[in-house]
Amino acid sequence: MTAKYRKGCLQRDSVERQEYAGAPSAGNREGKERDGAGDLLERILDRNNLNRAYKQVKRNHGAPGIDGMTVEEALPWLREHREELLQSIRNGEFKPNPVRRKEIPKPDGSGVRKLGIPTVVDRIIQQAIAQQLQPIFEPRFSDGSYGYRPKRSAQQAIRRVKEYAEQGYTHAVKVDLSKYFDTLNHELLMNLLRKQIHDKRVTDLIKKYLKSGVMENGVVCKTEEGSPQGGPLSPLLANIYLNEYDQEMERRGVKVIRYADDIVVLAKSKRAAEHLLESSRKLLEEKLKLTMNAEKSKVVSVVARKHFKFLGFCLGKNGKGIYIRAHRKSLDKAKRKLKELTRRNQGRNVRAVMQNVKVYIRGWLGYYYVADIKRILQGWNEWLRRRFRMYIWKQWKKPKTKVNNLRKLGIPADQAYQWGNTRLGYWRIAGSPVLKCSITNERLILAGYYDFPAQYEQLRKLHLCD
Repeated sequence: MTAKYRKGCLQRDSVERQEYAGAPSAGNREGKERDGAGDLLERILDRNNLNRAYKQVKRNHGAPGIDGMTVEEALPWLREHREELLQSIRNGEFKPNPVRRKEIPKPDGSGVRKLGIPTVVDRIIQQAIAQQLQPIFEPRFSDGSYGYRPKRSAQQAIRRVKEYAEQGYTHAVKVDLSKYFDTLNHELLMNLLRKQIHDKRVTDLIKKYLKSGVMENGVVCKTEEGSPQGGPLSPLLANIYLNEYDQEMERRGVKVIRYADDIVVLAKSKRAAEHLLESSRKLLEEKLKLTMNAEKSKVVSVVARKHFKFLGFCLGKNGKGIYIRAHRKSLDKAKRKLKELTRRNQGRNVRAVMQNVKVYIRGWLGYYYVADIKRILQGWNEWLRRRFRMYIWKQWKKPKTKVNNLRKLGIPADQAYQWGNTRLGYWRIAGSPVLKCSITNERLILAGYYDFPAQYEQLRKLHLCD
């Protein structure tokens, strides 16, 4: 990144207590004193706002952009170039760098998701912009929008779907947008921004980010549409764009739950849902110039677990009513991950493996605690204990070691000798009474095994009353 493009500002690190933006200049003070539209850029470039932006970018970590600069390497550069950066933004000379293209596989295996990774300096500026725009647009967003918004979550979104289903909205339109983030119309988006942002310097800066380009395989390509995923500003811009759809459907009295580009439209009958599917298509394609995936956008029953999937969840129905479940694909993916983490040929100490499993399961439960999965987790618990017994048995390797360890764990000498020299496979041994009596559940817990069904129950009690 050249000095022209990476002009920086000083950061006050939480440990070092050093200022990022420094004391406000005379021009900065004058900007703060002005009333009206021109104040927004000064609020974005305010020292405290930039400090918050840097800290947030640092917390998020993230890969370097096209210049290779890491978050840790950015601080000394920012100290040196702060005044140049701030002045270049104020006078309109600042030019963002192209984002670095990175492709990651989609969770369902249907293809890849294209990310655009900005440089660290660009991420800080984008974050500073987003922090000031969020309070402006947040009151204008629909109540049915849950993605990338303060104090809103995927768990709240699926709960709202459940509430509507209990009120009789048992049919849903699953709206699937093709490459949503990559196809936002720049002209429409800028018009929406200009309605609320009257500081031309800010809208011009946002436009520069939209037009900054993408570097792929060393070649820079222009970006005439879209807002690539990967930058701090992109989620907010995506919400501003689709808010037009949310508000129009809300005016029509339609129940819509949206999380980013995952959209569910609810209706009380299949016929009404089919009508909403067509009206959604017209609104999204004709007014917002987006493309609906005709194959994936369809009408389904909300409680049909095989067909309805939203944010990794689905709904079920029994004699007690409608309840939230983790979708089968989500469960299968998690179990594959656990199997990978506990594979017996990785050569790690069993305590380290248990810690890795604990970290993964805690994160997974932090997302899926809202689902009714108690029985599933109890089954996983037994399965994982057996996996760890198999892992430990494999690490003991030689028959002599196995015999000695079994005896140390309280198994009589004759049984220890018999089992220590068995030719049975690892999985069969792991499920045998001798290992259950020696490598007991209590001993596994002392070694670091995570009793996640109990944690799940605690999360349910803690959060479901929120």
